Amino acid sequence: MPGTRDHARADAPPQDSPDPVSDVVRWAAFSCVLVPVTLLICGQSFGGAAGTAAGLVAVTCACRAVLRQSERSAARALAEQTVPHRGRRGRTGTGAHRGGRHPGGSTPGE
Repeated sequence: MPGTRDHARADAPPQDSPDPVSDVVRWAAFSCVLVPVTLLICGQSFGGAAGTAAGLVAVTCACRAVLRQSERSAARALAEQTVPHRGRRGRTGTGAHRGGRHPGGSTPGE
């Protein structure tokens, strides 16, 4: 039906995720549940499946931390490349407004 929001349009371009790290973490969390359930179905003991789940959770958390750190480093490097260095005190120009005497000064009476 053309007026409903339930179905995506066939000619619409695929949408990229705004946060790919969250997508990876969601899939990892899904596997943290799926793998122990599969082990239990295949006859593994409950303790073995729980240990496997704990290991997967630990690896998922470590990978998430590394991915977030990598994103921050990449954003920092990109920001440093786009902002030019303005010098020691952040001033621009040749120093016309730095105070002191100016040669050939004019007085208000001239």
